[in-house]
Amino acid sequence: MLSLEQEIGAWDSVLLEPLSEDIFISNLQQRFKRDHIYTYIGNILISINPYKKLALYSADLAATYAKRGPFQLPPHIYAIAGSAYRWLNDRNEDQCIIITGESGSGKTEAARIILQFLVLVSGINSEVKLTKDRLVQANTLLEAFGNAKTLRNDNASRFGKYLDIEFDYKGDPIGGHLMNWADIHLLKGLKLQRNVEHYAILQAEGNYPTQTEEEDRQLFLYTRSALDVLGFSVEEVVNIFRIIAVVLKLGNLQFVPCNNIDGTEGCSINNDYELYDICELLGAEHRWLQRALTSRHIDDGILADLNAHEASRTRDVLCKTLYSRLFTWLINRINDIIKSKHLGKRKVLGVLDFYGFEIFEKNGFEQLMINYCNEKLEQFIISATLKDEQEEIIKEGLEWTRIEYFNNINICQLLEHENHGILPLLDESHVLCDQTYLTRVEQCCAGHSHCLVADPTLPTLSFQIRHFAGSVTYTVRGFVEKNRDQLPRELSRAMFRCDHTLMQSLFPEGNPKRCTLKRTLSVSNHLQVILNSLLKSLTGRQSHYIRCLKPNELKQSRIFEVALIQHQVRYLGLISTVQVWRTGFCYRLSFPQFLCRYKLLCCHTWPRWRGSAIEGVSVLLRSLPIPSAEFTFGRTKLFVRSPRTVFELEDFRRSRLHDLALLIQKCYRGYRQRRKYQKMKHSQMIIASAWRSWRAKEEFRILKHRKETEWAAKIIQRHYIQWKRRQFFLQLLKALTPETESPICREWPISHPKLYETNIILCKLYHRWRCHKYRLKFDQTSRNRMREKVTASFIFKDRKSSYPRSVSHPFLGDYVRLRQNIQWKKICLETNDQYVVFADIVNKIARSSGKFVPILLVISTRSMLILDQRTLQIKYRVPASEIYRMSLSPFLDDVAVVHVRASSITNAETASATSDTTGCLFQSDLSKKKGDFVFQTGHVLEIVTKLFLVVQNAVGKAPEVNITTEFETNFGSQTVTFTFKCTGLPEVQPGQIRVLRKGNKMEVLV
Repeated sequence: MLSLEQEIGAWDSVLLEPLSEDIFISNLQQRFKRDHIYTYIGNILISINPYKKLALYSADLAATYAKRGPFQLPPHIYAIAGSAYRWLNDRNEDQCIIITGESGSGKTEAARIILQFLVLVSGINSEVKLTKDRLVQANTLLEAFGNAKTLRNDNASRFGKYLDIEFDYKGDPIGGHLMNWADIHLLKGLKLQRNVEHYAILQAEGNYPTQTEEEDRQLFLYTRSALDVLGFSVEEVVNIFRIIAVVLKLGNLQFVPCNNIDGTEGCSINNDYELYDICELLGAEHRWLQRALTSRHIDDGILADLNAHEASRTRDVLCKTLYSRLFTWLINRINDIIKSKHLGKRKVLGVLDFYGFEIFEKNGFEQLMINYCNEKLEQFIISATLKDEQEEIIKEGLEWTRIEYFNNINICQLLEHENHGILPLLDESHVLCDQTYLTRVEQCCAGHSHCLVADPTLPTLSFQIRHFAGSVTYTVRGFVEKNRDQLPRELSRAMFRCDHTLMQSLFPEGNPKRCTLKRTLSVSNHLQVILNSLLKSLTGRQSHYIRCLKPNELKQSRIFEVALIQHQVRYLGLISTVQVWRTGFCYRLSFPQFLCRYKLLCCHTWPRWRGSAIEGVSVLLRSLPIPSAEFTFGRTKLFVRSPRTVFELEDFRRSRLHDLALLIQKCYRGYRQRRKYQKMKHSQMIIASAWRSWRAKEEFRILKHRKETEWAAKIIQRHYIQWKRRQFFLQLLKALTPETESPICREWPISHPKLYETNIILCKLYHRWRCHKYRLKFDQTSRNRMREKVTASFIFKDRKSSYPRSVSHPFLGDYVRLRQNIQWKKICLETNDQYVVFADIVNKIARSSGKFVPILLVISTRSMLILDQRTLQIKYRVPASEIYRMSLSPFLDDVAVVHVRASSITNAETASATSDTTGCLFQSDLSKKKGDFVFQTGHVLEIVTKLFLVVQNAVGKAPEVNITTEFETNFGSQTVTFTFKCTGLPEVQPGQIRVLRKGNKMEVLV
């Protein structure tokens, strides 16, 4: 759990008591040994480079510092970044974080941590995530191409980097912009490849140990990944690495002197194969590039050869220019990628990562430029934190004891004064060599308190400047040439004519169509313009400061060199800063601005204060739970002493804004719902009125239309029905052809569903009519046969399996032509059986064995007779009145049983006397002996039908026809049960039957 109580020493230097330089440094040392590398001076952060990785950075910790004020938690770089981010969102003011310190003090790492914090605490949607990834990878790419290893720093920034991050109203990053205002260091220290010994340009000041091969590979993968995330195409990546390879190979070119024919000195390239490789990488002609490197143009187009020294110098200028312009192209390309696409007002938070102050054994033009930038930045910080602060307190009429501090404004004027400044002297037209320049410096700057020239203790061609961070001796050798930094026109044209994609954009002055006489700015002049523009933009922003200190020169952890820290504390003016914070104020606002911002905290000043601003501020402060000693009234402004008080005010305001937002939401929602209700009510009344009017008219119209429709529908329906009927009858008339007059014809036309019942009735009527018409064609015989067929249908349909086969066969009756037999005619006169209804040979089934015995069966209109088939002698005669039942099976067999009534013994004489048949064979005794008649014939259905009709005509009542698989028969003295079985026995052939007698049972196997 983070807590200020766990801090070692004083976490804020303002709390040191008593205050002295020794106590201040001792507090830093005590905290450094316990890995507390951050310490406050008010809202200024002191950061000491630990030279090792510490577990001080995580997403959870960043979220904690983003939610709470900086003085509620231990000192941390997250607190400074969180304060800037909070001020950006709460006050809608542009912010800037300025990181200063000498080379090796950890400025680059601090800038990286700040960027990491802003990425962690902002939004997480896909668009914002892409923007954050690009910002992080842009920083990675710039470090890969712009940082290098020096004597004092393993990852020294060789360029000035200022990153503006643009935020929307929600506090999410939507874009950014990079500014690099100087690439002022030679490529001697760049570590671009593992085997640096193969490249002369990397060996000029000796070989330094590089990273391991695995670390080099990992860093290269990071660089490639950054290029991919930023959206560089494969072609662009290849072109970038080609230019880097060209720079390395250009540094390997060796020029050897030679004598020309005219006696002048010239040179030639010793390792021409390197030049061929360069031409292949650039897509250039070998002769063009060789001519540009070894000769120069004089007036009127005359070529003059360069000697070996001049050619080497031209080569170095080309290397530097090529890499410098590639780096500038990268900056512009990244700015195009990360720039915001959103329109409207945007808030900006800038992070300034400045290269540190440098002092080497040999200091040249590059060190002068770097130290000049540090002087300007230090002068800006001194003015903001010490000079302007004290002047404003005095101006407001507050009691104040002036605190002395070192002001380096004299050093800045020494360097940049328009008439006799050290840098403007380089741009004088008559200064053409280093010696002339040193003479001009001696003439203009001799006697200056911070400049030493022409002193015997100084080396030749040197002068010394007492900077705010220490005295530095500069060697002027190469100053004039490096300041002009002009690439010969021949080289520019040669580069422009290359086939490489980027060459025309990197060397636009090489275009032969472009003619300009405008003089380009020198390096020093260009640097002053950009630096002044940067400082001007910082003036209008709320600045937050991080002062980075280097604990030792060995770049090792846990070593705290007191002398080195003391030197840095002194030239950074940290003790003076602590004194100002101890006795001064951290925050100030004019009375109207303070009242406008915080009036919502008091019910007397909110929502509107009608008195003067100072009275309103007094009323407001009396209502706050903050000691009055924290506030001091000036003439026009209110001063706040402690940063903690400022953050308490902001917390109160944030809480009050939340309450007011809820109130506004409540009122607005009520207003919106009330307006919505009123609008809906008014609309409902209008709609209801219009709807009622419309409904009345519509009901009348519908009623009128309905009546008209019903009337028209009835008329149309009546005519349509009549027409459909007529059409139906006409179609029916056409469909009823002579072929349909047959009673067996099933064809009948389909009608409309509405005429379905009519169609059925007509179909029945027509069928009866054609049947009647068909019957009218019959003679008496045909009518009798039809009557018999109809009777057979009533008796056997759906009861006897063999019935369907008999339908198509007519009942002939006399199959043996008995009616024409003369003998039969004599017999029928005796028996009174004149008309033969049926006559055929049938098989009588023996009662004892079940065998078939052929006999002649004759049915007349009065009786059933059984005759001998040869002699026609009557064996039995059964009157029709004695037959009461006929039994059959439902199977396909042709067996039938005729049941005959058995007369009692006592009534035998009566029966004989009353018998209508003379000579009847069935006397009482005979009937007892014979019983029922069992026979088999193929005309069994015809026999049963005709016998049914004969019995019905004789007695006036239809006999019973029993169709079942089991029934009883009377065989005279005993009763026998007939059972019919349908089986698949092999002894019974298909279509045949077998009769078996088993006691009182007789089985018929079908």
